[in-house]
Amino acid sequence: MPCVGDWLNNPLSIVRGFFAQNVPNSDWEKKVTEYFKEKLKENNATNWVPSLNDVPVHYLKPNSLVKFRCMVQDMFDPEFYMGVYETVDSNTNARVLHFGKYRDVAECGPQQEIDLNSSQTVTLERQTFYCVPVPGESAWVKEISFFASQARVSPSTSYTPSRHKRSYEEDEDMDLHPSKQKEQHMGNSSGGDIHGCVEPKRLETEAPAGHHLISPNCSPPLDLNFPLPGEKGPACLVKIYESWESFKVNDVLEVYGVLSVDPVLSIVNNEERDSSALDPMECMDTAEEQRVHSPPASLVPRIHVILAQKLQHINPLLPACLKEEESKTFVSNFMSELSPVRAELLGFLTHALLGDSLAAEYLILHLISTVYARRDVLPLGKFAVNLSGCPRNSIFTEHIYHIIQQLVPASHRLQMTVENMNHSRFIPHKDYAANRLVTGVLQLASNTSLVIDETQLEQGQLDTTGVRNVTALGNLITWQKVDYDFNYHRMEFPCNINVLITSEGRSLLPSDCQVHLQPQIIPPNMEEYMSSLLTAVLPSVLNKFRIYLSLLRLLDYSMSDEVTKAVEEDFVEMRKSDPESITADDLHKTLLVARFLSLSAGQTTLSRERWLRAKQLEALRKARLQQQQQQQCVNGNEL
Repeated sequence: MPCVGDWLNNPLSIVRGFFAQNVPNSDWEKKVTEYFKEKLKENNATNWVPSLNDVPVHYLKPNSLVKFRCMVQDMFDPEFYMGVYETVDSNTNARVLHFGKYRDVAECGPQQEIDLNSSQTVTLERQTFYCVPVPGESAWVKEISFFASQARVSPSTSYTPSRHKRSYEEDEDMDLHPSKQKEQHMGNSSGGDIHGCVEPKRLETEAPAGHHLISPNCSPPLDLNFPLPGEKGPACLVKIYESWESFKVNDVLEVYGVLSVDPVLSIVNNEERDSSALDPMECMDTAEEQRVHSPPASLVPRIHVILAQKLQHINPLLPACLKEEESKTFVSNFMSELSPVRAELLGFLTHALLGDSLAAEYLILHLISTVYARRDVLPLGKFAVNLSGCPRNSIFTEHIYHIIQQLVPASHRLQMTVENMNHSRFIPHKDYAANRLVTGVLQLASNTSLVIDETQLEQGQLDTTGVRNVTALGNLITWQKVDYDFNYHRMEFPCNINVLITSEGRSLLPSDCQVHLQPQIIPPNMEEYMSSLLTAVLPSVLNKFRIYLSLLRLLDYSMSDEVTKAVEEDFVEMRKSDPESITADDLHKTLLVARFLSLSAGQTTLSRERWLRAKQLEALRKARLQQQQQQQCVNGNEL
């Protein structure tokens, strides 16, 4: 009988047990899934499972159960594998059935050979996703997730690696200096963890080559295809066995599965490349495609998924699913103290925006906005804000971004300079030679906050790439979609990205709402003032802000027929009193402000009080813009 820890340390032994008991029929696969699903429900067992987001790959035991929080960056073609196969002992002729699920390499002993002509062989199909850590994931998300799992990681770390634990940054240094790595691997026999029919001695001498970022006889270093520059963490080939059609590119997943970092994979892939170079007819894939789709397992590990779920959010302070009973208690408890949290957040953002409480109100509405539906091509719920009047000082806009970064789970700051527009790759495109989707800056997960800083924009000439990038930003803001480039055609990928544009004057890009900043405070030392804001906030209060913004995005909202009718009548009256300045677009914008204003107060329906407050905010915002335009006209005349 397997011991309690086996489901973590050796999940394949559990699978083997179900396979042996139920081999005549296919029920064993469902039983495996149910078994692990039940295990993960016990006493916060998900925290016992080591995460590839937290622990470097080399510190994890091969073939152990791991989890990974990731975004689907690309989907490869489905692959066939031997779901069931039979081995024959060359001495005794004894036949044994094996399962191929959750494995990269066939299991067979020293005297066993696979009978490829066996009538028992079953060929099945699985899907491979290329997954990367969530782009722009905030440091606080990583830290909270790490400390939550670290306390319970001991059951899964009975495996002691031959080298000391290092960070991902140190890993990169080792990859660039293979001699260091070779010293680390000397004396490390991999034979005990290899199930393939390969001589242990050969594995011992050749396996370390799979860890090199740049191999001796080769080709350029492998691009891990992270959407944003400077990202850390592993990329993984995630093998999905069931219901893969329910997932799509850019989905954020949490997967639980068997970690495969078998060095034999690197050897097999190298041999395939060598043989295909000698005889091109042996392999239909190009050398570049093989390189991208079969990278060294030490660099891009494989996860054979037992359970996968699409994440509503990545905030570790919130329950993963808000529909469960325990989660409902959490939500109701937090909602009971919502008013003071909102008041504190408003005060905090008012200070960050130099004493401008109106801009702080609109920033809160922006941060809880989300696309809740699509009507034909129109995304409903998007609320891109242009914060104009920002000082032409990168310190202010940079610190505003750092504050947003501390509040939301994922974000990215895009400096809109001519150089960035002309030289950055915004739009993902298909590389047909490698048969992969080459990523771009705008390949982001849902609910990512994108802060576009226009204050550094100077005069210059946009080239073809620059024009294409600016157009892509405009489409993202207006239609919440990015048109991926497939060479012969464009394919629309809908998205849900919160865009905040900081600018000196009115932005060159479209927006749903322009709020002109009116500083009430002019700090003598901007750097010191902005830096002190975050240090002054208690961590517990900061966590409440984080829960507040993430939770309100997930709440449902509705308008009763009675309120809808009252709003329509009010709009008619507004049109009568001022037919020239009140348009249908104004009604739509005011309804949007009213929606997020209601949600910001924890109300899931529109009340008359919130409707009047929304009208008041919009009137103040418009009056401020009008005042600013008049001031510009006066200044222009003076000149």
